[in-house]
Amino acid sequence: MVNIALFGTSADPPTAAHQVIINWLSQHYDYVAVWASDNPFKSHQTPLEHRSQMLRLLIEGIEPPRRNVTLHQALSSPRTLETLEKAREHWGVQIGFTLVIGADLISQMPRWYQIDQLLKQVKLLVVPRPGYEIDEVGLEELRKLGAKVAIADLKAPAVSSTAYRENGDTQAVTPPVEDYIHREQLYTCQDAAPRR
Repeated sequence: MVNIALFGTSADPPTAAHQVIINWLSQHYDYVAVWASDNPFKSHQTPLEHRSQMLRLLIEGIEPPRRNVTLHQALSSPRTLETLEKAREHWGVQIGFTLVIGADLISQMPRWYQIDQLLKQVKLLVVPRPGYEIDEVGLEELRKLGAKVAIADLKAPAVSSTAYRENGDTQAVTPPVEDYIHREQLYTCQDAAPRR
């Protein structure tokens, strides 16, 4: 069976850590579908089309290039169950889907739209995030809802979208993403000169 990792992110902006995660997924799954999403539990200052373009730049910047990773923006939906329905329409039903989430979303997931229906149809891969403990109580709650959970054996860089937006942390973003941010004047921190 073909195994596809579904990795949607509301990252604003997508970071070097997201690039590391996507690269890791490409080495562990047959195919990786990536898209920018609006998380109904967060507010976003940057329109979806800009976040999608920055994700495209992240994917294009992976070295060596990974041919099994593609931006699939059409999968984006505030409801992950609808994303899965779109994925099944695109790839068919005889595919194994793994939903990839950051550790920070564990406690939020039980409030997701029809979460029990979603968890019956996908495996769940939790990616550790620096600064967030793996919430064992939350994982147990997800298992009670039917989740088949694995924890990624991955240590992503300790950078975040928030640190970039609030402090202009240039280590958080890749140079092509930073160039895009400056060109489009997306964040207040963009007033600082881009690194070279």
